[in-house]
Amino acid sequence: MDNLLIFLQIVMINVLLSGDNALVIAMASQNLPPKQRKRAIAWGTFAAIGLRCVLTLAAISLLQLPYLQASGSLLLLVIAVQLLLDAERPGAEKPLSRGAGTRAKATLAGAVGTIVAADFIMSLDNVLAVAAVAGGEPVLMLLGIALSIPMILWGSHMLGRVLTRFPSLIYAGSGLLGYAAGEMLVSDVAVQPWLHRAPLLHDALPLLLVPLVIVTGILLSRARKNAH
Repeated sequence: MDNLLIFLQIVMINVLLSGDNALVIAMASQNLPPKQRKRAIAWGTFAAIGLRCVLTLAAISLLQLPYLQASGSLLLLVIAVQLLLDAERPGAEKPLSRGAGTRAKATLAGAVGTIVAADFIMSLDNVLAVAAVAGGEPVLMLLGIALSIPMILWGSHMLGRVLTRFPSLIYAGSGLLGYAAGEMLVSDVAVQPWLHRAPLLHDALPLLLVPLVIVTGILLSRARKNAH
């Protein structure tokens, strides 16, 4: 019965935490031709799952590493802004105009690289949460990883179709990644003592990073267009 309860908790964790991973895959692959998009989703997902297996083996130690999640949050912010810039660059489908332009000259390797990098960062919370619930039991932890594969694949396909139909949602997607980065930052063991001095910042920081990512992406995109 205890193992069944742990199993159900792991399922819920994967449902709640795999959404960010699926969002990155959908955003990174949206400018690829349909056939390459499917390959990018498959390769990116399974490469990320392999990295997640490696992380799982060291999950208990990772829980105690200071500044690990803080560093990951900064990298995730960069990726969130870059995905927005990729959607805005000349030749890409414009988020504010569904029919304008042609698809960006995105590459399969570039999309897979972005997916793997972002998934590696965002898998930290998933792996650590599953490790905490599973009590370090390898079988249950690996079961949690196995469960995340269909969730990420199905979710990324669904989100990819939504982004293709409603390109302006790329802004919302980047904002959500900014929020995820904020959550990682405030969860870092080295940052939490500082947040105890300013409790409101713990809740406000993830929210503040949402407009920060969107505004930064828009300003950088305009600066790049003016430079050309």
